[in-house]
Amino acid sequence: MKVAVFSSKPYDLEHLKNANEGIELEFTFFDPQLNAQTAILTKGYDVVCCFVNDIIDNAVAAQLKDNGVQLVAMRCAGFNNVDLDACEKHNLPVARVPEYSPNAVAEHAAALILDLNRNIHRAFSRIRENDYSLSGLMGFDLNGKTVSIVGGGRIGQTLIRIMKGFGCRVLCFDPIPSDALIETGVELVSLEQVWSESDIISLHCPLLRSTYHIINSNTISQMKPGVMLINTSRGGLIDTPAIITALKSGKIGYLGLDVYEEEANLFFEDYSNQVLQDDIFARLTTFKNVVITGHQAFFTHEALQAIAEVTLNNITHFAAGEFDKMCLVKS
Repeated sequence: MKVAVFSSKPYDLEHLKNANEGIELEFTFFDPQLNAQTAILTKGYDVVCCFVNDIIDNAVAAQLKDNGVQLVAMRCAGFNNVDLDACEKHNLPVARVPEYSPNAVAEHAAALILDLNRNIHRAFSRIRENDYSLSGLMGFDLNGKTVSIVGGGRIGQTLIRIMKGFGCRVLCFDPIPSDALIETGVELVSLEQVWSESDIISLHCPLLRSTYHIINSNTISQMKPGVMLINTSRGGLIDTPAIITALKSGKIGYLGLDVYEEEANLFFEDYSNQVLQDDIFARLTTFKNVVITGHQAFFTHEALQAIAEVTLNNITHFAAGEFDKMCLVKS
């Protein structure tokens, strides 16, 4: 089958080609995102392989179908950028990679917590300027603090175990707790308890209508003063202007982000020689108690290998008509 890979980077090429040994799918790698302007490039391809910021809306789905595309293969877990109803209407099944390396994302969330708490980013900058003073770098012991995980899937479960290792009291909200989540021994609580009792809150839930802007002015008002908030899931979980207001007042004491609601035209690219056009994002970068990484929590050798393998499995099972073996997304 002929596969068009969009939003491709050198590491995508490397891992997909390695996973393709012995399978021999025909890959073409396109640097641009898939959207209404670039969908014309899919003519003659059987599969489009997409990432988190590619846009598959009704117009794109219609053009994919007209161009002969038979499958949308996401090489990521999230699919909030895909109009599933439009894909179903145009008979375009959508596959994804529901699990690749929960350790990668959970460990990155833990790294953000440690960095923010002990001001590693600020200390690093000071040392480079020959400044060895400690003023303003005071942290706190994680032992005994209350950490809440919003979303108890495999990533959330992994972070639960990590934070328990630090001696934290760990709470979790999940609307449908799995047996695996319960087996971690975490305290299952309501969202109201998460907001009111937590010293640290880490988001690990999908972006759905019910979770869009789950962090907003109302939920922030219920939190402890100086709470730490971590988001390595989806940018749309957070109302960014509300977060900025809370950072200015001190209600939010620490903020760690690996995702951003308007990241589609920002992350994964080099704009170092250009003026930043996003005023809201620019304001976020001015706070000393904010650490932002550019959607890199997934970025480990193990995770990229697993993503490539599952993506290729989805495509080859589709080619063989083995739909029950695919990780299909239901609309």
